[in-house]
Amino acid sequence: MELAYYSDYAVRLVNSEEPARGKDNLTSVEAVRDLFGENASAARRATDADVTRFRSVRARLRSVFEAADGGDETLAVDLLNSLLLEFPVSPQISGHDHRDEDGRPLWHMHLADHPSNATAGYAAIAAMGLAFHLTEYGVDRLGLCQAPPCRNAYLDTSTNRSRRYCSDRCATRANVAAYRARKRLEADRSGSSGLAAERAQRASASGER
Repeated sequence: MELAYYSDYAVRLVNSEEPARGKDNLTSVEAVRDLFGENASAARRATDADVTRFRSVRARLRSVFEAADGGDETLAVDLLNSLLLEFPVSPQISGHDHRDEDGRPLWHMHLADHPSNATAGYAAIAAMGLAFHLTEYGVDRLGLCQAPPCRNAYLDTSTNRSRRYCSDRCATRANVAAYRARKRLEADRSGSSGLAAERAQRASASGER
């Protein structure tokens, strides 16, 4: 499993809450387990106590995205480093379930998961994955959706660093809103121009009399 894969752990956890909408999906141990995706063995370790712990880690990860989105690279790195220090990982070379045409293992880096609890394991993986993405692609590749009120986190993998929205749905919604705003502005300008022309015509007629 490549290290880049682990960065999605951070995105999934941050986006389990939508602060602007007052929505929080992280309300049960089942919700915590769902965040692990295919990592069923790690998910089974989750208990009710992990709900609160996960929320705490989520807030700290969101702060990393907020700092990056605000252009404060140093703060983003400092916040992420504090998570890495608190939740260390154990990298290992692995070849399980991956074979080449000759049946030889396809060796790759894997983060070993031997934490004291489910939160520690998830936080270590999420922080390491995000750190890998940040150092490999740049702090400006960590973003928050620009379509109000959504502020979901995303990782920009576009070739020209142009991503601004967390999903196609938000991009479409933002484009529609911008289009409607332009139309309203054009209508206002047209109305103002028409009113000005009418006033000028009246003034001219009054002068002729």
